[in-house]
Amino acid sequence: MPKVDLNSDMGEGFGLWPMGDDAALLKVVTSANVACGFHAGDPDVMARTMRLAVENGVGIGAHPGFPDIQGFGRRRMELPQATLANMVRYQVGAAAAMAASVGGRLRHLKLHGALANMAAEDETMARVCYEAALGVQPDLVVMVLAATEQERAAKALGCAVAHEIFADRAYEDGATLVDRRKPGAVIHDPARAAARMVAMVEAGAIIAESGRHIPTRIDTICLHGDTSEAVEIARAVRGALEGAGVEVGKL
Repeated sequence: MPKVDLNSDMGEGFGLWPMGDDAALLKVVTSANVACGFHAGDPDVMARTMRLAVENGVGIGAHPGFPDIQGFGRRRMELPQATLANMVRYQVGAAAAMAASVGGRLRHLKLHGALANMAAEDETMARVCYEAALGVQPDLVVMVLAATEQERAAKALGCAVAHEIFADRAYEDGATLVDRRKPGAVIHDPARAAARMVAMVEAGAIIAESGRHIPTRIDTICLHGDTSEAVEIARAVRGALEGAGVEVGKL
């Protein structure tokens, strides 16, 4: 059986408003995608989250998103390519500096929310984002939504790539995520999330809601940190994978 990384989006609080139980998640996952202040997070939240990641031996990643705190980065935006590139550079630079300040080092990049979904549909957009990030730190591992335009863009750049699937999101037949506005788009049942991850890893494929199998390499599994059942899902997924003989560890 293959080895897989477990990643979670975190550092998504702002000021006095917390979101998710990052401390508990960091005892389960092996990679942390830390919000960089545009869609969520702030310098204090970033530092606190990254310090906990270092203490738990968890890999630190930049999680840049659109400048949309009110919409949590989940609203689509149309930006000029130069602006998009600078937006990513700014966030990756902040993440790298904050990681260094707490004794860590930025290791990977993962796009957030609507930015990620748009890049999954548009290879040019994905390439603009990835080139900008790699210009700041060339050795970043780029986490891509497996079997989408994100993957094609990253592979064309020849950078280190980690193919990602989602434990708590449903899939369309084209390997993109079901729109959050549709029923069943977000999976809340830990047992179901765990079972589908074991099935996908064993099959070496994304399994869409229709039952269609989309063959792909699977390097990392995402567990969103902003739902009430996030920690329970993370524990269930890790337990099920290890029970099936899958090694869980950092990229």
